[in-house]
Amino acid sequence: MRLEWSLPLLVLLLCAAGTAAQLEFLLEISGTTVTITCPVTEGSVGWELGGTRPASNERKYVIENHDSSPTNVTCSSGSKSHQMYLNARVCTNCEELDTLTVTGIIIADILITLGVLILVYYFSKDRKDRAGAGGRPRGQKMQRPPPVPNPDYEPIRKGQREVYAGLESRGF
Repeated sequence: MRLEWSLPLLVLLLCAAGTAAQLEFLLEISGTTVTITCPVTEGSVGWELGGTRPASNERKYVIENHDSSPTNVTCSSGSKSHQMYLNARVCTNCEELDTLTVTGIIIADILITLGVLILVYYFSKDRKDRAGAGGRPRGQKMQRPPPVPNPDYEPIRKGQREVYAGLESRGF
């Protein structure tokens, strides 16, 4: 598929996914209270939770003191029916954090990490300068590479080719 056709197709798929995403349950958890909002928008709503039918006809259903046990949830209105498997973990002593608090924690963590990186950089830079002062001067390079440990593996030099001149080349 050509590139100019793939971009409109991608936009179309994203729009279709966005439309489908609007027909889902809305779930809110606060402490041990679970609030479920049915995606059905018209008429009265019938609920079924794990085989029992609560006496609620509202679009929102509130479960007080939920015990974290998984259950099947069904809401229906007329011919439309929606199902959901609810496996929400709740706790009595949980603290909720707002978006501003979480953002502040993340920014503070990034700033502390950058501060530690800057300190490590400056301390290691200072140590490297002191280590270089007692050694060889920085401008000089080594003149020759270290000697080869085994002389059998030394490279052939231009003046020593006669040693190998007696070897025949075999054609395979």
